[in-house]
Amino acid sequence: MRPLRVYLLALLLLAGIWLSGASVSDSFKDCRQFFYMRAAPTGIDGTRDSLKRICQRYGDKARYATLYDGSRRLPLYSAYTFKKNDGKKRMDTPWMYEPQLASGNEGGNMKVLPPSDDLEPLLQESQAVLEDYSDAVEYSRGLLNPDQHQADPDDKASTYTLTNVVPQITDFLEETWSSYLDTVRRRLNNFCRGKQSYVVTGVTVSGATIRRGNEDRMGIPKHVWLAYCCPRFDRNSPYEVRFMFPSYGAYALNEQEDHAVMEVPLKTLESFLRKQTDMDSNLAIFYEDCVSENTFKKKRKR
Repeated sequence: MRPLRVYLLALLLLAGIWLSGASVSDSFKDCRQFFYMRAAPTGIDGTRDSLKRICQRYGDKARYATLYDGSRRLPLYSAYTFKKNDGKKRMDTPWMYEPQLASGNEGGNMKVLPPSDDLEPLLQESQAVLEDYSDAVEYSRGLLNPDQHQADPDDKASTYTLTNVVPQITDFLEETWSSYLDTVRRRLNNFCRGKQSYVVTGVTVSGATIRRGNEDRMGIPKHVWLAYCCPRFDRNSPYEVRFMFPSYGAYALNEQEDHAVMEVPLKTLESFLRKQTDMDSNLAIFYEDCVSENTFKKKRKR
């Protein structure tokens, strides 16, 4: 009996190791650190039967979290912790994919996309690939977790996976949204204090798709939105940004024209999102709307 018990114990340990390395599951239990108070957003539904919760792993380390709609081959949001940085992009990173979307037998780390001639059918069925953008001349690959919001080279590299990418109108991405991302970067660099600030960047769905051949390949976002939570911030920040803490948000149309970024309070953003397709009335991006952790000294009585 003893050899059998040892054998069974070994199987259980191996199973535990395999499960702990999984990056795609029905929950974010292995990457809750990227959510404020370890609580993921609620009320963002997408196509419920095909939602995948991805702990985006690179170099054997979880880097951020993504809610992925497999039927649309579209990430609905990515959640990450902002790192103070100089805003420079990493230019030497190849595009990657999430192997566990294609096969549950794969490891947890994202992998470099193989050449187009070597793409397996299961990979193409489970997620978007570079070829899906070949004829989509109006669109560019927009990162939900942008590398210019990260500091560590490996954190930057991990953003270049197609499960973190949405098709954005090129002019909107390059002229408007990238400028807004840099505004957020400078704001959090200058006025956010403490160990962590949390960001969630997502999309609303339009019903339109990008096609390759005769197949609908990717959903096209109607809007792109962003919200940040900075629990500790500079109370002496300039008046024009002081009201934007501890939380604030923004949204913009993913269109050729009229794609100005609308910066709004968090509650206003949530009210706007609740009116969009596949969003519930209980939508909440941050737990308790992101609570300030600033301490205020009481004045002494004279």
